[in-house]
Amino acid sequence: MTSTEDLGPIFKALSDSIRRQILDFLKGKSRLTGEIVDQFPGLTRFGVMKHVDVPREAGLIVTRHEGPHRINSLGAVSIRLIYERWLHLFSDYWATALLSVKQSAETGSPSGKVTPSER
Repeated sequence: MTSTEDLGPIFKALSDSIRRQILDFLKGKSRLTGEIVDQFPGLTRFGVMKHVDVPREAGLIVTRHEGPHRINSLGAVSIRLIYERWLHLFSDYWATALLSVKQSAETGSPSGKVTPSER
């Protein structure tokens, strides 16, 4: 996955609550497949692995093999693609808005600018 135009698989992976829980579980550190399976006692190993496959195919989970173990971690590239396509637009807006609030609080002026009468 290299294009911000082809985010469909990423959003498909994020559309399911179990898959989002798996991604949240991987936020802290890389995990063995068995550790992921253990987080979902109501699902079979096969069911959990079907859920893991969707974000893996979208690049949200990267799996490496070490002997008999599969170690899963978050895929930074796909997460960055989401950020670049959607989130940075909003973060710029909110950063500007928060800066305005900060300036307003510091100056006591609703616009955040010091008026001549406040000098």
